[in-house]
Amino acid sequence: MKFTSLARIARDKYSGVGLRQKYWDASVVAGEIARLLQPDNRVFRQHVLRDYWRYLTLTTCPEQGETALRARAAIKWLLHAQQAARDGGVSLGYFPCRGESVAWMPSYPETTGYIITSLLAYAECFDDLVARDAALTMARWEIAIQMPSGAVQGGPVCPPAQQTAATFNTGMVLDGWCSAFRATGAGEFLEAGRRAADFLVGDLDENNYFRTNGAYVSAGEIKTYTCLCAWSMYRFGEIVGERLYQDAAIKVIEAALRQQRSNGWFAHNCLTQSVAPLTHTIGYTLQGVLEVGVLAQRPDFVAAARIGVDPLVARVDRHGLLAGRYYADWEPGALSSCLTGNAQIAIVCYRLYELTRAPEYKRAADALVAALKALQALDSPDPALNGAIAGSFPLFGGYMRGGFPNWATKYFFDALLLQYCLEMPSTKIE
Repeated sequence: MKFTSLARIARDKYSGVGLRQKYWDASVVAGEIARLLQPDNRVFRQHVLRDYWRYLTLTTCPEQGETALRARAAIKWLLHAQQAARDGGVSLGYFPCRGESVAWMPSYPETTGYIITSLLAYAECFDDLVARDAALTMARWEIAIQMPSGAVQGGPVCPPAQQTAATFNTGMVLDGWCSAFRATGAGEFLEAGRRAADFLVGDLDENNYFRTNGAYVSAGEIKTYTCLCAWSMYRFGEIVGERLYQDAAIKVIEAALRQQRSNGWFAHNCLTQSVAPLTHTIGYTLQGVLEVGVLAQRPDFVAAARIGVDPLVARVDRHGLLAGRYYADWEPGALSSCLTGNAQIAIVCYRLYELTRAPEYKRAADALVAALKALQALDSPDPALNGAIAGSFPLFGGYMRGGFPNWATKYFFDALLLQYCLEMPSTKIE
C-alpha cells in the first residue's frame, strides 16, 4: 500500500475525533487486550496470534476444495449460535474479549432474518431437517418480536419499550419470511411479511429513499445500502401477486443508482463513514441492485452491478483478499480486510458468472472464497471457533473487532453454496 494511502487512512480515522473520544476508544481496546491475556482465553489467544502472524508475514495459504465440508461447518456454527442465544434467534456473535459477562452476544433480529434464507437453502440442498426446523424456529421468533408498525427493531433484541424501528433490519427479516413461506406455505409468515412490506413501502420519501435508518448508524444522510431491502420487497410482491411492492422495489434501486459514480463507486454507502464505505455495505448495495435487476428483467440494473463490482475484481490481491474500505477513487480505505464484505463480493461475482459466463467473475469469486476457507478454523478445541468467519483479518482489525459476527459466517456459507452449485450443477438452488 502506498504511503499516501496510509496517510489518508490515518487522517480520516482521527480527523474530527476529540481527545475524550480517542481516550475512550483506546481504553476499550486496552480492556479487550487485557481480557485476551486472561487464562480462560488461552485457545482464542492462540487463534489470534496465529491470525496476526499470517497477516504480518503475508503467509495466508488459500484453500481449494472442501466446499461441502466447509459449508456444513459454517451451518453447524450458525446453529450453535442459535443455541447460545436460547430464545430462538441467532446470537449476534462470539466476542470473548468484550466487557460482557458472556462471550456470546444476545440474539440479533436483523441478521437472524436473512440467516433463515441460508438455512432453508442448505436444508433443501443437503436434505437437512435439523437446519430446516431451526430456520422455521427463527422465523417464528421474528414474528413474536415484530413491532406493531410492522417494522423490525434495530440492534440486539431488547424489550418492546426499548425497541426502535430500522428499515434495513425490516427488509432483512422480510427476506427470511419470504423464504419461510415458500418452504411451508404457512400463512403466519405471509401475514408478518405483509406488515413488514407495508412498513417499507410507507417509509419511502418523495425521492424513494428510506427514512427510518435507525439508532445504530450515523444520522442525517441517505443510506444507499438499504437498497438491499428492495430484493425482499420484490420477492414478496411476486409471492402475493401485487405490483405495488415490485414497483416500489424498482424505484428503490433507481434511487440507489443515482448515488453511483461513473467509476462504479456508490456515495452515502456506509454505516458511519461514507467517505470510505465498507466492502460489507458495498456488497449489500451490489447484491440489491443485481438481484432486483434479475427478477425485474432490468439489464440496466445488472449492468450497474457489473460497473460497481469490476473495480473490486481488479483489486483482489494475490492472497484473495480485499481492503476493508474503499475511497471514491477505489484506493484502499483500511489496513485490515472486512471478511463479510469479501464473502458478499464473492456472491455477487458468482451470480454475475452465472448470468454472463464471464470467467473473470468466477476467478475473483474463487480467490475470495479460497482465502476465506483458509481463515475458517475446523479443528479448534473450542467449538465456538470452529466453522466461523471473523469480522476482520486480522481479528482485531477495523470491522467487528475481536470476534465472529454471525453474518460473516452466513455470507461465507452463501458463497460456498454458490460455489458448490457451480461444481455440482444438479444440486443448484433456484
